[in-house]
Amino acid sequence: MKTVQNCRMRGFVLWCLCWCVVPTWAAHGYALWGDLKYPAGFTHFDYANPAAPKGGELRLVSNSRISTFDKYNPFTIKGSAPAYLSNLMFDSLLTGALDETGSGYGLLAEDVVVAPDGLSATFKLRPEARFHNGDPVLAADVKHSYDTLIGPFTSPAFKTLLEDVAGVEVLGERTVRYRFKKPNRELPLTVGGLPVFSRQWGIENGKAKPFDQVVTDIPIGSGPYKIGPVRFGKDITYVRDPSYWARDLAVKRGLGNFDRVTVKIYKDNTARLEALKAGEFDLMRFFSAGDWARRVSGKRFDSGELAKGEFKHRQPSGFQSYVLNTRRAPFKDPRVREALGLAMDYEWMNRQMFYNAYQRVNGLFGNTDCQATGLPSPAELALLSPWRGQVPDAAFGPMTVPPRTDGDSSLRANLRRAQTLLKEAGWEVRDGALRNAQGEAMVIEYLDSNEAGARVVTPWARNLEKLGIALKFRPVDFALYQQRLQKFEFDVTTLAYQGTHNPGQELADLFGSKAADTEDSGNHTGMKSPAVDALIAAVTAAKSKAELLPACHALERVIAHSHVLIPQWTAGTHRMAYNARRLQRPTGMPPYATGELWAIDTWWAK
Repeated sequence: MKTVQNCRMRGFVLWCLCWCVVPTWAAHGYALWGDLKYPAGFTHFDYANPAAPKGGELRLVSNSRISTFDKYNPFTIKGSAPAYLSNLMFDSLLTGALDETGSGYGLLAEDVVVAPDGLSATFKLRPEARFHNGDPVLAADVKHSYDTLIGPFTSPAFKTLLEDVAGVEVLGERTVRYRFKKPNRELPLTVGGLPVFSRQWGIENGKAKPFDQVVTDIPIGSGPYKIGPVRFGKDITYVRDPSYWARDLAVKRGLGNFDRVTVKIYKDNTARLEALKAGEFDLMRFFSAGDWARRVSGKRFDSGELAKGEFKHRQPSGFQSYVLNTRRAPFKDPRVREALGLAMDYEWMNRQMFYNAYQRVNGLFGNTDCQATGLPSPAELALLSPWRGQVPDAAFGPMTVPPRTDGDSSLRANLRRAQTLLKEAGWEVRDGALRNAQGEAMVIEYLDSNEAGARVVTPWARNLEKLGIALKFRPVDFALYQQRLQKFEFDVTTLAYQGTHNPGQELADLFGSKAADTEDSGNHTGMKSPAVDALIAAVTAAKSKAELLPACHALERVIAHSHVLIPQWTAGTHRMAYNARRLQRPTGMPPYATGELWAIDTWWAK
């Protein structure tokens, strides 16, 4: 009997030890690597002021590229929705913190359980969660939102992002389970971050309209704000819901303090800047170094009513770039693409145009642990070696370094190198233009939605002209610009890609072969490479940081050495002008915050 009891006890202990080490989550939150900053029972995020008064108004200005809006549905392909609508009107199962990465805390969900095999995540909804119309948020609404987002009328980015989701099941009135096709550490956060909206949104005469016909129907979400007064073409006001169901939750305490958030619309940058100086709104983020250095001044700044602030962040640098559409000749040839990059004189631009305010972008993962440097490690080479001959040979050597024109380097030397590459690719100058063997001149169209973009692209165009290449600047209105991007009808444009500390399935939308043939995907370069697909799969399948980092580094090397993106510039601060007499803010900006959203979330009216 003693022997049997000992065996049973050893078996029970072994079972307990195994249960303790499997990556199962049944908690108030979920973290990619199991390192949540805030424990169960925390009272508020450290960067929020739980005593911040509610009231007053925050007056913002619309994004510089969006001159107006024509719908309230931010998820469908056609049209433009108002700025910040998604952030203010829709809650999700989990919500992130602005002072850590790769984590989510329960919002609509009070509990998240990730299965030991990583093939499902089960969320239990809070019984107090309510939509704006007073209806409870139920598991059926979560399933409806997911089914709609992967349906035919929304951006294909959702389908790519959720490609490894096998489906969602309603287990009970307030319990929902997402099933995954394969273990993927980020999927619980991905599905947990999806917007949830009511099944009643888009119901007309008792019947649901096709989602692409849900245009100006007022969204039925569960977020802290509702749509208030609207003047199309002029402004939209969001009003705080005083009975917001989550106002006392730890993840929302001290946030959403303004009674009204008004977003004003101006037709161009000059009008916006003059309106700021005239006191027509309270806060504006600046992306132009020239404006920030020379034009953000006037009586209200002198009096202290308006203040300038540069708020340092630890966000990824992202990879704002000139995007080369490889679906079109001559961009199919990597030598041509590299030559175009050699004609960019960033050092001159930063000195003469940007007041030395920026740093050069390089690769996809700048300012994160995923950034590749130096030579590939043995683990990176193990991932790259099976694709030798299908990826650039340079990917097996040092990481790219953007060409410079200072120190021992010069624009003259870079242009000579560019000429050599172009000649190898079959292009030579004849009759005053760079021509291929068929005598066709290289003429490139640069697409932009803002005529002011000509100022920045002109120095590059001048240098390309020295190579015999004609770069034509083509400004179009934002709606047409958006349409042409969706259909990949462009040669070259500029896109500001946001970076991430925790890359995953979104990379398939940006660089995956399937996305290259999918209209309105994020794969604007048109990259189609089995090697890149395999490296993206390695990133998403990583079960630890030790597996993630080599996959990220290898992927970054291949993309960078393919020269489908010509890296531009980034800034380590958010530059904002704000009304110091009307607004008050917490001390210090959380490291992973975005300027305007930080103000909307955590500031308050004096």
